[in-house]
Amino acid sequence: MTAFYDGRYDVLLSTSIVESGLDIPTANTLVVHRADMFGLAQLYQLRGRIGRSKIRAYAYLTLPPRRVPTEAAQKRLKVLQSLDSLGAGFSLASHDLDIRGAGNLLGEEQSGHIKEVGFELYQHMLEEALATARAGAAGKVEVAEQDWSPQINLGTAVLIPDWYVSDLNLRLGLYRRLAHLADADEIEAFAAELIDRFGPLPDEVENLMQTVAIKQLCRRANIDKVDAGPKGATVEFRDNRFANPAGLIGFINEQAGRVKLRPDHRLVYRGQWDEAAQRLKGVHRLAGELAKLAEQATESTAA
Repeated sequence: MTAFYDGRYDVLLSTSIVESGLDIPTANTLVVHRADMFGLAQLYQLRGRIGRSKIRAYAYLTLPPRRVPTEAAQKRLKVLQSLDSLGAGFSLASHDLDIRGAGNLLGEEQSGHIKEVGFELYQHMLEEALATARAGAAGKVEVAEQDWSPQINLGTAVLIPDWYVSDLNLRLGLYRRLAHLADADEIEAFAAELIDRFGPLPDEVENLMQTVAIKQLCRRANIDKVDAGPKGATVEFRDNRFANPAGLIGFINEQAGRVKLRPDHRLVYRGQWDEAAQRLKGVHRLAGELAKLAEQATESTAA
């Protein structure tokens, strides 16, 4: 690389190591072999190795012949092609977030976490973490009591597809609005607005709307986490507390053989939910019943 920098060679054949820090003003042509195998940030950095002076530069991103790249690879290449202005780093990061998903704030995963928990829940988690860090223990209590968000894992896609809402900033804005919907009427109004602006809701958005509705029921029932699969669901109560213990015991007895309470205070509900639609409907019904039980205790206390 030193000899190439000094001009003793006209061509440098290298791995992707050249993406980091090389500044060679005379380099004006870059050929990336199998560009579909690189990440978006990698391609952006590689492309930045050329055009570092007044000489016009060219970057050629090659693909294998007679082979269609994956959908994710096509998205990366289209995004890179569209970023042709100075200072495009933030826009690239936003597109990368949208394609790969954000990392896990509480673990080692560097991508994908946002697609598992949903954007609105991820945003709540981020806001809670920031509020706790800024305000210390007092802030943690305030967030925990007023702005906590249940975690809903249903094993199905819950998102706004880019083909449905093509503008990235608009998509992120819709996610932010979703995070603050308070009741069923607001959710229904939001869905009607989407249909009016963008057309019939795709399955992913339908799932997202139903998941937001389930989240509201979980808040009323003090449910901190729901994990659902083909064989049923497990429910974890926040701080292992339920407002109506007697009502919960009665519910378990009524559903003998289907519902049980484990020693770790997690409620296990058995069901046959092979399809995502069945899981959504089943979890919605379960969360609704638990919310009613919890509110019965509140009404009794108030009386």
